[in-house]
Amino acid sequence: MLEAAIAGYLVSLSLIAAIGAQNAFVLRQGLRREHVGVVVAICAASDALLISGGVAGFGAIAAALPWFAAAMRWLGVGFLLVYGALRFRAALKGGEALVPKGSEPVPLRRVVTMCLMFTWANPHVYLDTLVFIGSVSAQYAPHGLAFGIAAAAASLSFFAALGYGARLLAPVFARPAAWVVLEAAVGSIMWALAAVLALG
Repeated sequence: MLEAAIAGYLVSLSLIAAIGAQNAFVLRQGLRREHVGVVVAICAASDALLISGGVAGFGAIAAALPWFAAAMRWLGVGFLLVYGALRFRAALKGGEALVPKGSEPVPLRRVVTMCLMFTWANPHVYLDTLVFIGSVSAQYAPHGLAFGIAAAAASLSFFAALGYGARLLAPVFARPAAWVVLEAAVGSIMWALAAVLALG
């Protein structure tokens, strides 16, 4: 069970840490110190809902179709390899400094709307949570629940750290080189997970 929980936490964390519009939005709100708690709650709750659906749904499908788990396992390997390659490509292109735009307060309603759009209108979130996390969780049966809870906890801890720790990170991520290092680190984690999944 402990192994499943650790794997769930690390898999979820590596997927969430990939640079994207949602993370940039959370980081920007943290830098502006506006509605950070609401933004963190929306992102974490959305991930928890999607992760639970992936873990529960994948298990039901795998029970009905014995070949499905193996097929999804190799789909997951391919997904991680491609996703990691995209992160390396982003690192090679160079980073972009994140500078929060505007100084006027943004209404809560607008922030909530934008956060929901960044979360639910992103097609990658469904691949990450429903497909990939769901397929990996099947490798740790019968401890899928522990895997899923840990994956959701990773989401909560990451978004909380990103939102509330943004002020500390502001001087660092004002430099494009910081984003390059992070992109390369995420790409390395993705490829390492692909190797573990393929050999597991």
